[in-house]
Amino acid sequence: MNIFLVEASSLRRPGKALPLILAVITSALLGAITAAWLGGFRLNLTPSEPLGLWRIVELDRPAAVGDLVFVCPPRTPPMQEARSRGYLRSGLCPSGVAPLIKMVMAVAGQRVDVGASVTVDGRPVASSTIAQRDGEGRSLTPFGGGIVPAGCIFLHSAFAGSFDSRYFGPLPASGILGLAQPVLTYAP
Repeated sequence: MNIFLVEASSLRRPGKALPLILAVITSALLGAITAAWLGGFRLNLTPSEPLGLWRIVELDRPAAVGDLVFVCPPRTPPMQEARSRGYLRSGLCPSGVAPLIKMVMAVAGQRVDVGASVTVDGRPVASSTIAQRDGEGRSLTPFGGGIVPAGCIFLHSAFAGSFDSRYFGPLPASGILGLAQPVLTYAP
């Protein structure tokens, strides 16, 4: 019996517990992050919408004006420039960026005019002033306006510095991941 006790005690070595504890904690955190991701939870770290935890909720109908949505922007020249300027974060959308949270302001067939601000079908859009320059002093080119094409949506955020359809134009509605539902957010 003494031999067994000696052998068991020799298996416990100082410093072996810490790596095991760290491995368990890391596995638990990765599991929680994966479960949250698969459950549609996302962190918003941009000021276009309140900061914090959001959830993607299935959208089982066509997008409508007033819907707050998560959308994957396509890989287009304006989006590539936005990424190079740092407006978009890296993410898991097919274009390599993180989904955007934006309000649908116009759908296919509606007329969008972009001047000093935006109008949709002749009605002004609140908080839609067009900026001539970004925060770094670089010039911004606004979208030219027109009829929103079939299968597309025009997106907006009331945040003055938001990069939205005022600058990149309508996006394909097929990029919508779902409705954006705040879970635990903070508006600074």
